[in-house]
This record gives sequence, C-alpha cells and structure tokens, in this order.
Amino acid sequence: MDFKALLTHFNKYKWFIIIVPIVTLTITYFMVKNLPNQYSSEAQISTGLVDQSKQVATEQNMDYFKLNQQFSNIIEKMKLKKVMSILSYDLMIHDLENPKSPFKKYSPKLDSLTSVQRTEVIQLFKAKLLTKTSLSEADNIKYPLYAYVTSMGYDEETINKKLTIAHSDGSDFINVSYVSENPALSAFLVNTLSTEFIDIYSSDVNYNQNNSIALLDSLLKRKEEVMNTKNAALKNFKEANGVLNLDKQSATIFEQITQNEASKAEALRQIQANQGAISAIEAKLRGSDPYVNSNTASQNRQIVDINNQLKIANDRYIDGGFKASDKKKIDSLTALRSAKTAQNSDDNIVDPTASKQSLIQQRAALGIAMDQAKSSISAIDRELSQLRGKYNAMVPFDAGIQNYERDAELATKDYMDALNRYNLTRTEQNIGLKLNIAQLGLIGPPEPSKRILFMVLAGFASFAICLTAIVSLFYLDNTINTSKQLSNATGSPVIGTLNQIDNERISIKDIWKNQDNPNYMTFKNLLRSLRLEITNHLEADGSKIIGITSLATGEGKSFISSCLAYGFSKTGKKILLIGGEDQTIKNANIKDLAIVENFETFLIKREIHADDNDLITIFKKNADNTSLLENQSSKNLKAGFEVLRNEFDLIIIDVNSLKEINIAKEWLLFTEKNIAVFEVGKTLSETDKEHLQYLKKQPGFIGWVLNKIKIDDKA
Repeated sequence: MDFKALLTHFNKYKWFIIIVPIVTLTITYFMVKNLPNQYSSEAQISTGLVDQSKQVATEQNMDYFKLNQQFSNIIEKMKLKKVMSILSYDLMIHDLENPKSPFKKYSPKLDSLTSVQRTEVIQLFKAKLLTKTSLSEADNIKYPLYAYVTSMGYDEETINKKLTIAHSDGSDFINVSYVSENPALSAFLVNTLSTEFIDIYSSDVNYNQNNSIALLDSLLKRKEEVMNTKNAALKNFKEANGVLNLDKQSATIFEQITQNEASKAEALRQIQANQGAISAIEAKLRGSDPYVNSNTASQNRQIVDINNQLKIANDRYIDGGFKASDKKKIDSLTALRSAKTAQNSDDNIVDPTASKQSLIQQRAALGIAMDQAKSSISAIDRELSQLRGKYNAMVPFDAGIQNYERDAELATKDYMDALNRYNLTRTEQNIGLKLNIAQLGLIGPPEPSKRILFMVLAGFASFAICLTAIVSLFYLDNTINTSKQLSNATGSPVIGTLNQIDNERISIKDIWKNQDNPNYMTFKNLLRSLRLEITNHLEADGSKIIGITSLATGEGKSFISSCLAYGFSKTGKKILLIGGEDQTIKNANIKDLAIVENFETFLIKREIHADDNDLITIFKKNADNTSLLENQSSKNLKAGFEVLRNEFDLIIIDVNSLKEINIAKEWLLFTEKNIAVFEVGKTLSETDKEHLQYLKKQPGFIGWVLNKIKIDDKA
C-alpha cells in the first residue's frame, strides 16, 4: 500500500472529511435537543431454581444447562401473545377508567368515544381479561379493540421494543424492565406483567400437575392390582406343591449330593491304596528279603553240632587223662564255635521272624480297612440315589416357580416405580417451583440523557462513512499519479518527472532564465535531472539517437523533446531535433538556432544548412504523417541517419504516439534509445497495455517520464 499517496488523497478531501461530520452533528443536535426524558422501572421475579434455601432437597451438583433451559422457558412464556394481550387489557382498562390521569394521551380513536361507548369498551376489555384470551384483529367487531390498543401503543410489538426480560448467569432472579416517557407507566407495566404472569404460570403448573397426579394415581392402582395378582399366583403354586423355598431346598440337597460324592471318592481312593499296600506286603513275604526270609536254621544246626562235638571232646579229655591231643581238639572246636556264632550275629542284625510277623499283622489290618471302605460305598450309593431322586423331583417345580417369581418381581418393580413417580409429583406440587415477586418496580428518576451519545454516534458514523468513501475512491481510482504507481503499472523504471507548466505560450528560454517562479525553477531542475539520466544511458554504449514517444497524443512529448533539445544545447552539444514543438524554441529568440528544414528534403539532398556554431537544428516531419518506408528505402534511411550521427552530437526524434502505431514503429526502427512520456492522472486501457508490451520489447527502451505533475503532488 502506498501510504504517501493515500495521505495525499486524504489531504485532497480534507474539507469534505471535516465539514460533513460538523453538519451531521448540527442536524443531530436540533433533532435530539427536545427529546423527552426516559424513565426505567425494573421488577424482579424469584424462581427458587438456584436459591437452595427454598429447596427441601438440594442436589450437590446442579445441572447448569438444565437451569438455563428452565430460565429460558420461563422468559419465553412471559413473551407469549396470551400474556402480552392480558397486559394490553390492563393498560387499556387503566387509561379508560382514569381519563384524567391516563398513562398516555388518548389517541384520536379513543378520544372520539362517548362516555357510554367508553364504558362498553371497558366491559369488553374486562371480559377478555377474565377469559384471558389473546387479542387479534378478529376482535374488531362492534368496537375495534385491536385498533384501540395499537393506537395507544399498548400492542405486543410496540411494548416489546422497550421491554427487557433477562436473567443473569448464576442469579435466581428474572429481571423485567421497561423504559417509557411516563415513570408511572414503566412501574405499572413491569408490576402488572410480573403479577399476571405468575398467576398464569402457577395456574398452568397446578393444572398440569393435577392431571399428572390423576394419571399416575390411575396407573398406580393398575400396577398394584397386577402386583397382587402375580404374588397370589406364586403363593398358590408353592402351597399346591408343598414348596416353601425351592431355591434353599434345592441348594441344600445339591450340597449333600456333593458331600456324598466326595465321601465316595475318598472311599474308593482308600480301597485302591489298601489293595496296593496288601500286594506289596505279600510280595515281600514271598520274596527273598534277607530281613524277612533269612536262612538262619542251617547256621544254628552247625553251632549245635559243634556244641555236641565239643561235649564229646571234653568227656574224652577228662576220661583219657587230659591228653594234649584232646586239649587241642577242644580248643579247635571252641574256636570254630566262636567263629560260627560271630558269623551268625553279623548276618542277622534284625530278627527276620519279628519282621515277618509285623508284615502279617499289617496285611490283616489293611484287609479289614478295605472291607470297611467297600461297605461304606454301598451306604453312600444308597444315600446318593435318594438325594438325586429328591433333586430330580424338584426340577419340574423350579421352571414353573421361576416364571411365577419373575412375573411377581417385575410387577413389584413396576409398582414401586409408579409409586416413586407419584410421590415425586406430589412432592413437587407441594414444594416445587414457586414464582414470587422479589422486588416490585418503583417510580424512579429519569434515565441519563442520551443526547450526547446520539450526537457522538452521529458524528462518528458520518466521519466513518466519509473515511470509507474516500478510501474506496482511492482504491477504485486506477489513475496513475506517482512515479511508483507508473513503475508498478508498467513494470518499467521511471527515469524522470516533470511538473506542469500552465502558460502554454511560455518559451523554454523564459523558463530557464526565470529565478522567481517556483514552478519554473522546479521544471528546470527536473529537466536537468532527466537530462543527466539520458546522458548516462547514451554514454554507456555511445548512442546518439534517442526517440521520445507516448501512449496517446497530448501527453507533452513534443514539448519535452524541444525542452530536452534546449537543455542539451546548454551543455555545448550540437543537437538535431526532428519534430518537436519548434515554436517553443523559436519563441526563445536563440541566436544559435539553425534554419528549420524538412526531414524529407534532407533525405533527398543529403545537405544540412547549418554552421558549426549552430547548436540546435530542427527538422520538420511531414505533416501528413506519411510512411517513411514508402518515401525512402530502409537502406537510404539508415545511410541518412548515419550522416546525421556524424554531423551532430545528439539526435532527438519526436516519435509519433503509439496511437499511430504504424508510423511510430517505423521511426523506432532508426532510434538507438527510447523513452516514453506519460501524463499524470490518466489510466492504462487494454490497448495501452498492448502498446506497453511492444515498448518493453524494444532493446533501447530506457524508461518513462511522468509529465504534468502539480508541484504539490510531485513524487
């Protein structure tokens, strides 16, 4: 965004921005200075929804969404047409019954009523108030009741414009406020509306709750009857089948069956264990276990034999007279007996007979235990058979009694639910939502005047509208007024700007010599700056021929061509100007001006009637704008321009505007550098954009010159 251009645009319309808000403020002041005072009155209705002190049982966690919904429902009910119609009846009855002190001045329709007619109208309004019916245009029968209400401004639409019914978050109150020109009217309206609504709301709630209680009472009796029927059926079934508590009985029998099966399993385990133990004992008794079946008899017989031999040897020793040979025999037998006795002791540490006797006793004990276990199995089987018979006999009753119990349970549950709902509704009717007027609307002082606010809003609004309009004009304005805008629009650089010269008959010499006119001084300085830019581009590659064109006629290219010719001549260069405004230079009475000739004449004769001291030579172009290539071949034209390049330091060609594109293209064939002039305040048309693309494709195109800028707008 070009902020500088925007500020310039604002400066252009500054008086418009100042005058319009002032005029608006003045008009607003005269419109609001006689505004009547406004009086507000507010009544508060307590609901008890949030105030826990009014609730018997308060939930710890309130459902704020539900609370807001309840408040919204109450507020919407207060705005119902039925409620507003009742309010309209009360207001009309008050004004008609108090003709000396009505809230509002009678409308022409009411003022035209006679005393008798007024009494009849009052009775009609009271009848509608008694029946609490809504007001509509259908009530315009004998007397136009709806028209009377509307004419006094007591209709629903008019009242709602200044009536506010609101609830603050977290509050237990509903605020009803009204603003009018009469303080008594404001207080009467909010109090009457609150009172009438509470009566209607309480009546509707009681009616709905009574209907609900009657419906729930009927439902409760039906549920009780069903419950009693189901319980009686269950009782009869139990009595008929001798069942007190089938679940406990079946559970007890099943537990006994389980215990007997466990006892039987234990007995079978003992039998198998005893049989295994008996088999092991018998195997030991029949086996070769040295601790049970050791061969000690042969060893004992050998010892007995040795003892017998020893006895005989002793007798012989004594009878033989104690011979040494007999003594040796006795010693030998004694040693042998000792050895055998020791061997028998080593081989038989445990008494095999005792071990065998112990095994025999164990086998007998195990056999007795096994016989006992086998006998217990028979008793267990008999008891299991009896228990299973009892259990199987209960199965048919179980399916039937479950159905009866389930039906009785469901009937009881339905009855209890209905009873709870009935009790809850009863409780809500007694201690439920009760609306009360917590604060009556009072007559108060007038509201702060809004005159200043209206004036501030009017002034601000007018200022904002003006500002918006001016900004919109700025963005909708496609005219080019600054160098930056021209550069952005064309995509090419701007090499210079020139301010506007209002005096069309002024000569370039007068502009150059004038030291008092700031406009001329600015033009001269800007022309020098443009001359420097052109010189830099020409000297960069030794070019001498520069063409000056524009997108349209009248943009000042010829004037600029002449001024540049004079400006370059001031640097001591020998200048040839082809075209241009020769009158601009002639009016200057420059002594170093050559004779003006036709360019076509030069092309034919190839002669230049100029002295070496002549700094500016002017060649006129054909006024008919005939084609160069139709008069001379391209080769001859190039040769002619080559002669001119050798003769002059700089050749300035005033090329036709691009509106004459065919002529301009021919001249641009022979230029080495080109510039284009654009008049400030103009826009680029689609045709201009096409010509612009052609210019940008020219290899010698330098840039643009923004012309006719006012000094204050110069950028």
